[in-house]
Amino acid sequence: MEKTFVARSDTGIHLSNSPTQTVGYKVVDGLEKTYHSTPLLSLEKTKDMDSIMRFIGSKQVMLMHKLDGLTMKLEYDNGVLIRASTRGKGNEGEVVTHNARAIEGIPGSIPYDRRLVVVGEAYITKPVFEKLRDTLRDSTGNKYKNARNMAAGSVRCYDARACATRGLVFSPFSVIEGLDEDAASSKALKLLALKRYGFSPCEFILANTCPSEKAVADTIAGLRSSAEKEGIPIDGIVISYDDIQYSISCGRTGHHYKDGIAFKFEDYLYETVLRSIEWAPSRSGELSPVALFDAVEIDGCEVSRASLHNLSFIKALELMPGCRILVSKRNMIIPHVEENLDRGVFAGSIIPTNCPCCGNTVRIDANNGTETLHCDYLGCAMQKLRKFVHFVGKKAMDIEGLSEAILEKFIIRGWLKSFTDIYSLDEHRDEIVAMDGFGEKSWQRLWDAIQLSRNTTFERFVVSADIPMCGRTASRELRRYFNGDISVFEKALNDRFDFTQLNGFGEALHRNIHDWFAVEENIQLWKELQKMVTIENKETSATAEAAGNTFAGRTIVVTGKLEYFTRNTINAKIESLGATAGRAVSKNTDYLICGENAGSKLEKARVLGITVLSERQFLSMASA
Repeated sequence: MEKTFVARSDTGIHLSNSPTQTVGYKVVDGLEKTYHSTPLLSLEKTKDMDSIMRFIGSKQVMLMHKLDGLTMKLEYDNGVLIRASTRGKGNEGEVVTHNARAIEGIPGSIPYDRRLVVVGEAYITKPVFEKLRDTLRDSTGNKYKNARNMAAGSVRCYDARACATRGLVFSPFSVIEGLDEDAASSKALKLLALKRYGFSPCEFILANTCPSEKAVADTIAGLRSSAEKEGIPIDGIVISYDDIQYSISCGRTGHHYKDGIAFKFEDYLYETVLRSIEWAPSRSGELSPVALFDAVEIDGCEVSRASLHNLSFIKALELMPGCRILVSKRNMIIPHVEENLDRGVFAGSIIPTNCPCCGNTVRIDANNGTETLHCDYLGCAMQKLRKFVHFVGKKAMDIEGLSEAILEKFIIRGWLKSFTDIYSLDEHRDEIVAMDGFGEKSWQRLWDAIQLSRNTTFERFVVSADIPMCGRTASRELRRYFNGDISVFEKALNDRFDFTQLNGFGEALHRNIHDWFAVEENIQLWKELQKMVTIENKETSATAEAAGNTFAGRTIVVTGKLEYFTRNTINAKIESLGATAGRAVSKNTDYLICGENAGSKLEKARVLGITVLSERQFLSMASA
């Protein structure tokens, strides 16, 4: 998309890239930080048309291209561009004013004598990207993976001359300050008013009130088609309320404003060739299949492997090495094999008859119609290694320094036969110090971490035992119910306690717990480990309830990508408040804490009328 730019001084508008405006491109030493008084937040996202229709309701909405580039904010005072900045993390961005004149669509001056703040997207069209991708390199010296990355890197160039060669285009999608005299109540009218000042707003359509689902779907399809024809990079459609005052009344979370939602397109499929299927035994003995295929680039990352789940999945797709397959990144995160384009050549020879690790015969287990492969040899080295990796992991005993590679070396040398052997590694101190990569300091750090793990919690101890399906969430519920007292838990086991009465416990988990403790070796390990560690015997929920905490005794589920917490730390915070960190939304759920890219849990919470909180709302209520 090539255009000629001229300075339109007769109207008071000076467009970027005009001959009179591009003399003397600036070079800066770095990018200054700038604070956004109005946070430039992200959008809630969905792939579900039902969610879109519920959002629209009876309000008039705008449907607009969701441009795939870098969000920028432009600030004008008395008609002069005084600052151009990136979105950054929402509250703080970087100043890139020096590059403004190198980007098409950013006027340097406009005939507007008040303050105007415009937010939009700087992007690179697909034809321009294809032309530049073989010649440009990013800051690491590699080719740019996609147009989005190239746009982001170009906007942030220190040298405006370099930025000017990238073909960047800016399209505004929001006016957050100014133009009230043109349109005080309509976002659409404000965007249209920008045209008088030399801007080319992002393409949008103002829908009729209460549109049908077909009308909305047709509009989305039309906008997608127009972007494709123009080579404009988009990754979805934004739907937002047109009425400005109503939008303001919707409020916001810590992550997004509630007056808009992004409809994300389906996951793109990429064709490649399956080269082999790799099988590896897990700590339970189940062989996990992984597809190895010719690398494809998805969302800026090279992908060359993906889980194949189980034997039934492989059979259903009739997968064989050499087949052409379609792969995607589901929800832009998880690589997945979607289809086999060369069906009809499947052969049973693809199914291994022996464990790739120990060589023992494997069996096929059919459970609820799903076939899986299992290695039942308890001495399988890989199974043993995986069990040790689980035991020392962060959710279990949390022994820093015992990586999988180090554990493997210790196991091969015969130093680790049981978990309890970890606490006797000082018997091999001199040999460990002499190992490659070790020394006195490394050994001391490792031994200190082992000693630190001796003081553990009820839930960590239970997780480390590796009872099937009894992970961190289930162990927390056990800790809550049995007041963190191992002896009370053990008495319940002897009395054939019905675990299905606990929150989130089904018949399978109930059976797994009793079956695990029916094995003499497991009971012996359980007792031996208790001799090695001290388990905290305290119940936090009673303290929290006594303090009158809002969340005490409640069940809280978390979904989406969080801004302030990892999943482990927020679950720990929930537990510290005397609440239960649930795994799935149900009628027993009291609150749903919602982050970015929330999916089916959010939809179910809305259906059930469960209170949805942002992280900030959760923290505010927790400290009240």
